[in-house]
Amino acid sequence: MKSKAKKSKKVDRYTHEDSKRPNNPPVGLVTPRTDPDLPNKKYRYDPRLDPQLEWSGKQENFEFEVDTVSLHVHERVDPHTILEKVMKPKQSAQETMFNYFEMPENNPPLRDAIEFYKHDQNWSNRLIAGDSLLVMNSLLEKEGMEGKIQMIYIDPPYGIKYKSNFQPFINKQNVKDGKDEDLTQEPEMIKAFKDTWELKIHSYLTYLRSRLFLSKKLLTKSGSIFVQISDENLHHVREIMDEIFGSKNYVRIIQFRKKTMPLGGKILEEMYDYLVWYANDISHIKYNQLYVPQKISENSYWNVVKLPDGSIRSLTNEEKKDISNIPKNAKLATTVGLKPPTPQEIDNYDFELDGKIYKPSGSWMTNKEGMKKIAKAGRLVPSGSTLRYLLLFDDFPYSKLTNNWSDTSGVQKKKYVVQTSDEILQRCILMTTNPSDIILDPTCGSGTSAYVAEKYGRRWITIDTSRIAIFIAHTRLMTSYFDYYVLNNPKEGVTSGFKLKNTTKISSRTIINNEEAKTIVLYDKPIKNKSTVRISGPFTVEAVPAPTVKSLDVLSQKEPNFDHTIMRNLKNSHQQEWRDELLKTGIRGKKGQKIEFSKVDIHSATRWLHADAETKENSKRVMISFGPEYLPLEQRQIELAIEEARTLVPKPLIIIFAAMQFDPEAAKDIDELKWPGVTILKVEMNKDLLTKDLKKKRSSNESFWLMGQPDIELQKNKEKKYTIKVNGFDYYNTKTGEIESGGSSKIAMWSLDTDYDGRSVYPQQIFFPMEGSSGGWSKLAKTLQSQIDEELIVKYQGIESIPFEAGSNKRAAVKIVDDRGIESLKIVKLE
Repeated sequence: MKSKAKKSKKVDRYTHEDSKRPNNPPVGLVTPRTDPDLPNKKYRYDPRLDPQLEWSGKQENFEFEVDTVSLHVHERVDPHTILEKVMKPKQSAQETMFNYFEMPENNPPLRDAIEFYKHDQNWSNRLIAGDSLLVMNSLLEKEGMEGKIQMIYIDPPYGIKYKSNFQPFINKQNVKDGKDEDLTQEPEMIKAFKDTWELKIHSYLTYLRSRLFLSKKLLTKSGSIFVQISDENLHHVREIMDEIFGSKNYVRIIQFRKKTMPLGGKILEEMYDYLVWYANDISHIKYNQLYVPQKISENSYWNVVKLPDGSIRSLTNEEKKDISNIPKNAKLATTVGLKPPTPQEIDNYDFELDGKIYKPSGSWMTNKEGMKKIAKAGRLVPSGSTLRYLLLFDDFPYSKLTNNWSDTSGVQKKKYVVQTSDEILQRCILMTTNPSDIILDPTCGSGTSAYVAEKYGRRWITIDTSRIAIFIAHTRLMTSYFDYYVLNNPKEGVTSGFKLKNTTKISSRTIINNEEAKTIVLYDKPIKNKSTVRISGPFTVEAVPAPTVKSLDVLSQKEPNFDHTIMRNLKNSHQQEWRDELLKTGIRGKKGQKIEFSKVDIHSATRWLHADAETKENSKRVMISFGPEYLPLEQRQIELAIEEARTLVPKPLIIIFAAMQFDPEAAKDIDELKWPGVTILKVEMNKDLLTKDLKKKRSSNESFWLMGQPDIELQKNKEKKYTIKVNGFDYYNTKTGEIESGGSSKIAMWSLDTDYDGRSVYPQQIFFPMEGSSGGWSKLAKTLQSQIDEELIVKYQGIESIPFEAGSNKRAAVKIVDDRGIESLKIVKLE
């Protein structure tokens, strides 16, 4: 007999098109004129009567300023669009999902697109790279999101011995603090580490207070905030939150188990971490009571069984060890006293059961009529000279969730060096939000809060300084799949909420008052549509732009439109140190090639060009523009520097942009610049220039090296379809001090936009060469096995694209992410 063919499941997702968000700038449309620097926002702490914690620098910083920046959209990711390319033709035609970012509402004409923050578009979730303080301020000042966030979850550094939790490579979670090779190569992370730990606990508390202050502004009136912390600084966090939110809005401290067994603590081992929970306004807090299934253990107080004939006996030892040994149709139970908390004289009477008189211990819990109803229901059990109430396990096999979460455990297969269990976030989100509410996590890490929010139909915004964390979260969210939960009203979408499972609760009062059993809603048990698999909805990948870097000499002069943000960023600038280093070491190229300089001087007449140099060989004039110390050099500075260079006499023959890291859009712009007679170069700077105080010794004596373009091959077949092959990219080996031509072995991910519109990358195909058959899309592909073309999905593990036709823009964009999380972008023209 033939086995029945497995029915293929429908693929669906949740979207939030009924909710809106402003049109923040696509990175490709950003210029110094369309997105100029704006004045800072100043915040002042409000002195309260609540007791306050004091620390070094607190009184001097009763107010703080934050740069007001735009959030630039770098990618628009729609997993459906990517999977559509590898589905079987019949399955693809049957799918009713639409390409979300191709809707007119999400793809405005150019005249509207360049009017940043002035037009609404349909909601898409948000993964944002950058300092959380800058992002939160931008949400408040640029997007008017004050009072719009329902729940905030912050998992800051715990402040234990003021050490780091760096993860320098995407595929390396086993890192040790203090080891030079495990020190991050991300400038933003270096800055964050120094800012947070510069004065140890004092700077840590300053870091935390400013972010909590903005969190309160973002929360709705019914909103909640959770801060995850260890016992070491739990008391300090509680004191700061009292100060920011008011002690009256304290909700609870939740302890949760973080490991399953002791790991050998020298004194008393700590098995728990903590969540400090505050409401924005506790009188309006949104709260959904959660329940956990009652567990029956060998020492459980469920110690009797009611047999089918109505008789009651104690459990045998075998039944206590394994409850499945109780007779069929028997009911597990226990007995509880019938004495009320406050005995009443009126209920002190004798009661007859089966011909025997029983006396109460003080008084019964109800009157005679009530006791008769309990007796009729078979719920009275003799116990010596009195009676007890028979409580069946099935009356309500759940317990209320309390603040002691001893049933949780640590993450078994971590993707990120610091990663919280899904279950912790799940409980916090379900307790305090409803479907379509917005969750904010300023400490993204592996993306657990966004993942759980996506799972339960909540909107999410998540932020991290680390590009490694952003990559891991990006991959996790894009390749995940979920149960499809049935909507209350499919026409209204996720806003209508989910159909939830209910259970009933029978109590003695239910029996006494002849009431219907009380209905209990199980918020963590939405009803599943088992015929549908759900993938992640659309989201954008965004980033905080770097301020344009001006010359210090120029900044010292007063200007009518002077941007004080930049001055602050450069107060401790290393520009002179970098000029000296450039003169000493020159610039390293491939195979021992080198650009050496006879002089490297400051150029006081320019604002965006920071050094005027001359090569030793052939004596060529070189102008150099340095990027920010801790942020990527971005395209606005490139445009301004080139404009300035065109005014110089004599004309420079080489222009160098030197930066700790490059925004991929900026690197692409440099590669595409054409100026007859002028060579324009990208030069990466050694992160050792920023970490002298953090490392035992330098990784290399080279401080500057040339960056090449990604090695990409374009082919066209007889059907006039194109394929793109990624052969590799230049990779600086910090151990050997050599520039190597990296092959596909160091490509963590590459994405292909087959019709690049010049605004932001909209990937149609995404590949994971490093993961092979075990990671990337593999789990999702296995789940969707009946819908996926196996020959095509294998392509997503490699370095060659699926054939595609040229779109209306006649351009393709290729973005490569290496194992350090560094991105490079190349635009390919299609004939």
